[in-house]
Amino acid sequence: MDQPFMARAIQLSIENVHSDRGGPFGAVIVKDGSIIAEGTNQVTSTHDPTAHAEMIAIRQACRNHSVFQLPGCEIYTSCEPCPMCLGAIYWAHLSRIYFATHATDASTVGFDDLLIYREITQPYSTRRIPMIQMMREEALAAFRAWEEKPNKISY
Repeated sequence: MDQPFMARAIQLSIENVHSDRGGPFGAVIVKDGSIIAEGTNQVTSTHDPTAHAEMIAIRQACRNHSVFQLPGCEIYTSCEPCPMCLGAIYWAHLSRIYFATHATDASTVGFDDLLIYREITQPYSTRRIPMIQMMREEALAAFRAWEEKPNKISY
């Protein structure tokens, strides 16, 4: 664990608050001891609920290196990743997550990621936003086509 990288993520989070671009979150992605991408929360400035610091950093790192996975990279983030960002970190195959504040810290200032963590464990029908499955058999056609595709890029 390298403190300057976490210090940079925290610095980005503080600067972001003062810039009015978004919430108090910053992230950096590191490979081989160098920062390869940085991100700050840009939800309100871009009108994009997915523009979290970790998502911005992952997108930047992948775009800059023309890849869709980041094995061997680590992410330093000013707060424990929300469920969306945690999922993206796993999909990107990052090797390690370092975080400064906990989701409970974020909830004390109005960011309730804990709600989503709790919702995921609930049955579909009792979630705050109910999930209703339909047309499964028809949709399985896409999976069959994928399975049969000889030149697919697995991920």
